[in-house]
Amino acid sequence: MRKFIVATAILLFGSCLLFADGRDFASEVKLNMHSETVKQAVTVHSFVDGDTTHFDVPASVVDSGLLKARYLAVNTPESTGKIEEWGKKASNFTREKLSNATSIIIESDNDQWNLDSTGGRYLVWVWYRTSENEEYRNLNIELLQNGLGIASSTANNRYGNVAMAALNYAKEQKLNVYSGQKDPDFYYGDAVELTLKELRCNVEKYNGIKVAFEGVITLNDDGSIYVEDYDAETGLYYGIGVFYGYNLPGKALEILSVGNRSRIVGTVQYYENGGVFQVAGLTYKQMKPKDPGNVQKISDGHSGAYKLTDARTFHDGKVSVVDDEGKKKFDYAYLALSTTVEMHDLKVREIHTEDNPASSSFGAMTMICEADGIDIRVRTAVLVDSNRNLITADAYLGKVIDVRGVVSIHDGVYQIRVLSAKDIIIK
Repeated sequence: MRKFIVATAILLFGSCLLFADGRDFASEVKLNMHSETVKQAVTVHSFVDGDTTHFDVPASVVDSGLLKARYLAVNTPESTGKIEEWGKKASNFTREKLSNATSIIIESDNDQWNLDSTGGRYLVWVWYRTSENEEYRNLNIELLQNGLGIASSTANNRYGNVAMAALNYAKEQKLNVYSGQKDPDFYYGDAVELTLKELRCNVEKYNGIKVAFEGVITLNDDGSIYVEDYDAETGLYYGIGVFYGYNLPGKALEILSVGNRSRIVGTVQYYENGGVFQVAGLTYKQMKPKDPGNVQKISDGHSGAYKLTDARTFHDGKVSVVDDEGKKKFDYAYLALSTTVEMHDLKVREIHTEDNPASSSFGAMTMICEADGIDIRVRTAVLVDSNRNLITADAYLGKVIDVRGVVSIHDGVYQIRVLSAKDIIIK
């Protein structure tokens, strides 16, 4: 009897292993290049989160050459503007799979490319392989079978049966989202109270951590604000970008108005597209306005410092900062990121204009300027005059200008970002 029980247990255990390890839902569906769906080989332009990726595509697919893809059948937890449990793991999973891919193909669910409800993203199946000798794997279903997403019209598509089987398997096995366990990559503690100086000088240490700090809101840039604060010890301003998104109630938006000094509470994250750290995941409980997790207004009537900076300091300057971890040396421009600066006597040598009509940045300019033999890059938003007419490169090319803006970075080059025409003075 004992041998029978042991044998039965081994058999049952083996069956469980076969189901857990032997069935791979992501490979049960096959990419049929001859089906009626539209398909396109792509490369990754940028990663957003677990279920959203931006791909480079031919202009025949999207005029701008950039297709913003929203994965069909799966909704992964948020890891960008809003920070949710398991969001970081889902985002990293997608990044790892596609980063190691030798080939990626996107597929529609029918015979045309379909936009999602936002009108800005295309609903697609994402297929990848890591070797030319392998078959393509379906990443949407792979996310589901690993418990890294919840249902999103999962059954109502061409691969619905397998997608639902993958989802149910993750629930049965209690994987990740369905585990009932805490996410090891999610910060559950109270916000760490700190200064912007401490945050900026040690920002990698706080990656993924909820923080709270005070600062003056200097600029609003379409869903994001810039916040800066003065440190008397170093005589410098420290700043950071804060992504608040589009879901905060009106009271919270009032608190985030330019000119307010406010207490910001959110989670530090690395913004891949911008190449900088930012704070996101802001919340506001309207029934509990004094909740310590809310953003809070402290005072109003403030303005950005617009610290006068010369080209050489901006380009070559170094700053030593002493904190609890000892003495550290930084590039001046690095510490000045997201703070407001002013620079004079820049000779505009070249201007490159965004000329893609399909881009939201159509008409924005990148000016290559020179001062004291040093190149300084000025990146503008789309600028208009008092009559709402687009200002073009002719207005500035060859001129000497003073600028006021916020320090940003693009492709590893520090630059001054200007949001309004009034912040460029032609001399």
